[in-house]
This record gives sequence, C-alpha cells and structure tokens, in this order.
Amino acid sequence: MKAVILAAGEGTRLRPLTESRPKPMLPAANRPLLEHVVEAVRDAGIEDIVLVVGYRRERIQSHFQDGDDWGVNIEYAVQAKQLGTGHAVLQAEPHVDGPFVALNGDRVVDAADVERVVERVERDHETTVAVRRSERPSDFGVVTLDGDRVVSLVEKPPKHAAPSDVVNAGIYGFTPAAFDALRETESAGERAVTDTLERLADEGVVRAVTLQGRWLDVSHLWDLLRVNGRVVADDTAPSARVADRASVVGDVTLGADCRLRPGARVLPGSALGANVSVGANAVVANSVVLPDATIGAGAVVRDAVVGENATIAANATVEGGFADVTVGTTVHEDVRLGAVVGDNARVGGAATLTPGTVVGNRVDVETGAHVDGRIESDALVRRA
Repeated sequence: MKAVILAAGEGTRLRPLTESRPKPMLPAANRPLLEHVVEAVRDAGIEDIVLVVGYRRERIQSHFQDGDDWGVNIEYAVQAKQLGTGHAVLQAEPHVDGPFVALNGDRVVDAADVERVVERVERDHETTVAVRRSERPSDFGVVTLDGDRVVSLVEKPPKHAAPSDVVNAGIYGFTPAAFDALRETESAGERAVTDTLERLADEGVVRAVTLQGRWLDVSHLWDLLRVNGRVVADDTAPSARVADRASVVGDVTLGADCRLRPGARVLPGSALGANVSVGANAVVANSVVLPDATIGAGAVVRDAVVGENATIAANATVEGGFADVTVGTTVHEDVRLGAVVGDNARVGGAATLTPGTVVGNRVDVETGAHVDGRIESDALVRRA
C-alpha cells in the first residue's frame, strides 16, 4: 500500500502567505501542515509515500527529502501545471502498482481514519471516499448516502441548496483502475477527483467510510489560527530563552532560539517559530508567528498570523477579535482574525491594525498609522 499525498497547489485564498510558499508548508504548531499529514500516514502503517508537488516544490522537497527523518520512503511526482486534483493523482501513476490511498496535503487527519480507508479498499477493492459531517457543507463536496453507498456528490453547492451536511473529507481509497477512470472523465478545464467520483457514484460503485477523529481544514487565513489552536501543545525548544519575568501560559509552542524579554506574555494557542523575538511587556495571544519575526516592546498581538522576518514595532496593536473578511467576491461574516502581516512586512510603532486586516508581504506601515482592510504587497501605508 502506498499513499499519494497531493501537495502541488498554491492556495490563492491564503495570500499573502502563499506568495512565497506552497499552502501545505504553512505551519501549525511550528510544523508544516504537510508534515502532520505525512506523520498520520506513517502512523497508519504506510511506509511508501508519493508526494505530488508543483507550486514552489523546492520548499517541500528540501524539507522532506527522501523521508528518512520521518521513517518513510518518499518519492516525488511533479504536476508542472495545476490542472486539478484528478490530474495531480494521474501524475503519481508511474509510482503506483496496486491499491493506494490518496489524500490532501493540507488537511490534518488522524492515523486511525487513514487506516479505516486503507482497510476498506484492501478488503473490497472498491473506490472508497472518507466522509464526515460539517457545519459548512457548501464549502466542500456534499455527499448523499444510502447506507455506505455514495449516491451522489455535488461540489460546493449554494449555501441553502446543500442536499445534506455530509461532506467529502478528501481521503480516497483507490485501485489502479482509478487512473483509467480519471482519464475517461470528461473535463472542460481542470480535472478534479470529484468529477470522477460523481460519475462513479452514478454507477453505484463508490463506498463511504465515516471519519471519527480530527479533520482540520485550512481553506482561509483564519483557519490557520483555528487549526494551530487545535494542534499546539506546551512545547518549548531547549534553546529558547524566556526571561525570569516573562510568562508563557497554557498550550504554547516556542521554537528554537526564541527570545522572550522581561514582562513579555505569550498566551494560549500561540506558536512562535525559530528565532522569534518578543520584546519587554509585549503580549502575544492566539497567534502564529513565523520564524525570524520581531514583536516589539509593549506591542499587543492577538488572533494574528505574523509572517517570516516581519516586524511589529514597539507599542503597535493588533486588536484581535471578529470581523467580516472579503476573499475574492465572497464576504465571510464574523470570522475570528485579528490580522495577517505578510513576510518581511513592518508595522511601525504605535500603529493599529483593526480586526480582519490583511497586510501583504514587504508592506511598510508608518508609525502611528491606523490600518484596516487588505493592503497589497509592497505598499507603503502612511499615517493619515
């Protein structure tokens, strides 16, 4: 049994964080999402993995190499153009010679659920799809069941037209016949796995396995905070330096060479990457701070994602809380997101970012500025 993990996508809804890294390399508890997936597959007893890579693939390949550090054997298949999940699975065909499990590289799942899919496809040699209930079914492929038989699969139906609250969880059990089925599915553009599943469901040959454990999906920027909060643990690297009058409260992950100055407070749900510096009397709460970032003295950072090598200068404030956030043409109401600050951006001293603010990469926010909405990369934000 091999696992094919799809990790070729960019994740445009997660910009600016994905301008410089593929979506599966975004961190949760200081480890890439893809690393959590690889470990779930390994713990399910699968040693041979095919990573389908594409967008900025060097970030993935240099991190995982041959998989030896994780106790697995990793091969790579390249999807040169992102032409859909079905097309991505087809790129793995030269590496697969029997039943296999395919799953997304950006959804954190439990090993036991991967095992259930594996056991089912090994036993019955039928196409198998993992499903689960969701409060947001229209964000995913909605599945209608008759017992464990998939009757239909509708990809992202309108909010009030979803035929059920059962969704496609993105773990599939396939036999080698799946490759021919993927090729035979008509496609007007991108070739999606779900297009083939819809056709096979009409033929009555797709079975479902219901997930029982974690299923943590990162579709939008605020999902990264939610997922990080679910997987973060009380974990401090030996080289981290926490001043005597600094405090770390609850489940917080501190990476190698982090520095917390006197009076700094890091509160539950936060993960600070390697070489992050938190200044005196600063507060970081429920936030993901990527490596080499600096949080200045007296700054307050709540419900935020702070990019690599970014700076939140002294006494700046990321207010935290809930906001309506627009992604493309869709308004997402009342999501918990204080702000996102892109890689190499600088938020000047005493500046304020209101809830829902997204600051692009390399943006310079002047001292004392008040910022809201979305600021594109490389912009200069002046004080009004």
